[in-house]
Amino acid sequence: MDSQTTSGSSLHGCLTAAIDVLRHTMDSLDPARVEAAVDAVATALGANKALLVCGNGGSASDAQHITGELVGRFLKERRGLKAICLSSNAAVLTAWSNDYSYDSVFARQTEAYGEPGGVLLGISTSGNSRNVIAAFEVAKRLGMTTIAMTGEGGGKLAGMSDVLLDVPSRSTPLIQQVHICLYHYLCEQVEARLA
Repeated sequence: MDSQTTSGSSLHGCLTAAIDVLRHTMDSLDPARVEAAVDAVATALGANKALLVCGNGGSASDAQHITGELVGRFLKERRGLKAICLSSNAAVLTAWSNDYSYDSVFARQTEAYGEPGGVLLGISTSGNSRNVIAAFEVAKRLGMTTIAMTGEGGGKLAGMSDVLLDVPSRSTPLIQQVHICLYHYLCEQVEARLA
């Protein structure tokens, strides 16, 4: 499969491309890395430490989705969990970006909300989003665990991540489709441990 192909010219082609990248992910992504992400998030949230999540564009929506599942509920009735989306506060995003730089907008919020023992989950299909990279730099200084969800190879985030969850594709839509599967699994497993 050409990793740049998302759908071909038909619904069948679109679904086949999604299935192919899911299969390739099952074959190449070490389950131990996924379990390490689950452990880090469950440990932090279980100790009432914050999970911070950020991304741009579609990955910003994914960041909102993840925190919505954890603050609210995924499958089980339980207490709300301290998950904060750094991609959704329009006042912070626009004020900081206007006065300073969009490249540092997640770093500033990581400085505000991050703490030792917490987790920063950054989503970037390229692995090279400058604002996510800057947030990882702050998280490292604060003693937080860093988890990156990316495309193939992880880009610059690969070397900055305690846990790298990279989807073996260069197609943004296909990477995002697998990211949904990965973070739904993450939410399910974290909730099962903490419910």
